[in-house]
Amino acid sequence: MNLSTSRRDFVKTAATTLLAPSIITSVNAQPADGIIGHGSHRYKVNADWGKLDSSKFPVKNCHEMVMDSKGRLIMVTDETKNNILVYDRSGKLLDSWGHEYPGGHGLTLWNANGEEFLFICDPNSNRVTKTDINGKVIFTIEHPSKVGAYKPEEKFLPTETTVGPNGDIYVADGYGSQWILQYSSKGEFIRKFGGPGDGDDQFATAHGITVDYRNKANPTLLITSRVHNSFKRFTLDGKYLSTIFLPGAFVCRPVIHGDHLFAGVCWSRLRYMNQTNNSGFVTILDKNDKVVSNPGGTKPEYRDGKLQMMVQDAAAVGGTLMHCHDVCVDNDENIYICQWNAKQTYPVKLSRV
Repeated sequence: MNLSTSRRDFVKTAATTLLAPSIITSVNAQPADGIIGHGSHRYKVNADWGKLDSSKFPVKNCHEMVMDSKGRLIMVTDETKNNILVYDRSGKLLDSWGHEYPGGHGLTLWNANGEEFLFICDPNSNRVTKTDINGKVIFTIEHPSKVGAYKPEEKFLPTETTVGPNGDIYVADGYGSQWILQYSSKGEFIRKFGGPGDGDDQFATAHGITVDYRNKANPTLLITSRVHNSFKRFTLDGKYLSTIFLPGAFVCRPVIHGDHLFAGVCWSRLRYMNQTNNSGFVTILDKNDKVVSNPGGTKPEYRDGKLQMMVQDAAAVGGTLMHCHDVCVDNDENIYICQWNAKQTYPVKLSRV
């Protein structure tokens, strides 16, 4: 994709879409029937699903969630009284642990031949920690200057990890220096790629990363470039392939479930084409990288094959969705939303209808 052309398309579509009366809604409006989404991906909102006693199990920001092989929903927060909260699918708390992650942000589950591990990214303490499923620390990836990949003065504020088919660990330095760092399964440095900039193979907030196994013969990396409103696809050895441009949507981690890609949208461009507070929603793409539903957002529209601006539909969300930082999808295709900067609220559940 030619990004200069994309930017011209973005400005053109933005000017048209921001004037569309269908998205001019009251911030305090309530959803008409509690159902959000489009086409075959529609959901009923359950804002009370994950609520707990905040005096015992507080949260600051509910950053990310994964589901283990037992169907338990494991969530990371930056509250050191309980960095990890473990729910069942009914919203009942099963466990809590962790006090050493003041910036608890990224949470990745890796199933290694039946044994499950977690990778926790903490940009506040500049490290990635591999633990067992119960939080026992196995090893830590620290500042890349220790392996010669960065200069000591370069920032390392990791936001996300993913694990490749051979066990290689990929770290997205999304709040730091914008590199993707590749390590062996034992934490040995292999390479870095990306870096800051507006080139096709560069990033502006490399916030999330995952391995896309939908093409089983040729898995690839999908990496967020949030300020670019994009996901960028790379080979497993760091070669740029293509860009999925999502105009208006400041997307977070890409989450693959079945044939679809799901992502939380932390902000959208509601005002003067700038990212706007409390303007998040969820976006869903099919296996052809086409947006098919925006729960909490405006209906996806393509004109001459080009996706038009997507923003929050305030009337649909009724104030429930503010900054959607991550999603987790269960086996019944219900969605659990973790929110950043959302008044210390617990996760929201979207039940598929």
